[in-house]
Amino acid sequence: MTALAGRLRAFLPATAAERRAALWSFAYFFALLAAYYVLRPLRDQMAIAGGVQRLPWLFTATFATLLVAQPIYGALVARLPRQRFIAIVYHFFALNLGAFWLLLTLDIEAVAVARVFFVWVSVFSLFAVAVFWSFMADLFDSEQGKRLFGFIGAGGTIGALLGPAITIVLAEPLGPRNLLLVALVLLELAVFCVHRLERTARSGTPRSDADDVIVGGGAFAAIPEIVRSPYLLGLATWSCLLSFGATVLYFAQANVVAAEVHGAAAQTRIFASIDLAVGILTLAVLAFAALGAAPTLAVVLVFQVAQRWLNFAIANPARQVLFTVVGREEKYKAKSFIDVVVYRGSDALWGWLYESVHAIGLKVGAIALVAVPVAAAWMALSAALGRMHDRRR
Repeated sequence: MTALAGRLRAFLPATAAERRAALWSFAYFFALLAAYYVLRPLRDQMAIAGGVQRLPWLFTATFATLLVAQPIYGALVARLPRQRFIAIVYHFFALNLGAFWLLLTLDIEAVAVARVFFVWVSVFSLFAVAVFWSFMADLFDSEQGKRLFGFIGAGGTIGALLGPAITIVLAEPLGPRNLLLVALVLLELAVFCVHRLERTARSGTPRSDADDVIVGGGAFAAIPEIVRSPYLLGLATWSCLLSFGATVLYFAQANVVAAEVHGAAAQTRIFASIDLAVGILTLAVLAFAALGAAPTLAVVLVFQVAQRWLNFAIANPARQVLFTVVGREEKYKAKSFIDVVVYRGSDALWGWLYESVHAIGLKVGAIALVAVPVAAAWMALSAALGRMHDRRR
């Protein structure tokens, strides 16, 4: 244990209190993403089973659900201390998983439940991760974030490796619906990590004095906060462009897999294998160009892995540091609105756009080439936001 502690100190330059907080944050993100990646292949297979032409409707339903859920979350943030509203959010999602398991076990309206499940997983993935990174941005300052967020993000990467591995190994012996219980246990483990992290934070992190302070404000405070701040508007635009790249890839993947891979089991294994490869590998402009030149299954899958790997390993931890220099209310409300409503609203917009141009005859390769200048603009915005962060810090 002494040797292990020595290696950790060398690998993670931090004070003892910072290392304890970083380790619990690592475990928290690990359990959270492991739970999500157990569920994700099931969601993606259900999307194909219902017909890829229905994907824009499912994306739109997700956005509509988020428009209802966001003010409720804002009201929780305004009225409860951090530890309580974070636990309530995750316990609520765990209760939902239990309800889905019961409905699927009793075979009640299987098609309708599958569609609701797709929307629910899409909502869960954004809210659960947005709450996590809001907590991190509140707990650590900008300097700490630059040192620690990469390590903390690696916990999510390993969780994203374990989740699809569980799905691949246990889908047949347990049955897909029983994997919901595995995800439920992992989600409750994340809640345990939240409680341990709060206790650790009280003993040493610089922002521990704000732990029991209610954020306050109104349930709809996020929108005026974003409109008033060029910095937050830039972050919202960044999320919109992130959604563009991810949605083009998702629709390309769904169409190619539906056309070339047949059978629910084979499709589920394909999606789980993509998630597994992303975790193992933990590129944008050149990859879009490659997809435009050769829109085959192999190119789509490799590009999907590369894009999501770069997002987990580099883009996401770096983007979270940008939120360490805004106020507490902005971290929990404006950030959540950007990560959840703006992102999924962009998903719905780009999904309908993709289907529209696809319907008039534009092929996957041509659509991918259109994404090249958008990716270049996204890179330029990233550099500008980095400079704005340094000035605000």
